[in-house]
Amino acid sequence: MNILTYLIPISLILGGLGLAFFVFTIRSNQYDDPEGDARRILSDAYDDKPKQD
Repeated sequence: MNILTYLIPISLILGGLGLAFFVFTIRSNQYDDPEGDARRILSDAYDDKPKQD
């Protein structure tokens, strides 16, 4: 049971760091791309079915 005294705080710290990083990425607008999807759907640059020679 002594191992739990180490594992519980370590897991809480790592979870808090992950949450803090996620909040940082949301606040820095890294997930916002309003024009990207509209233009990407019209482009043939990223085709799901590549040409076979």
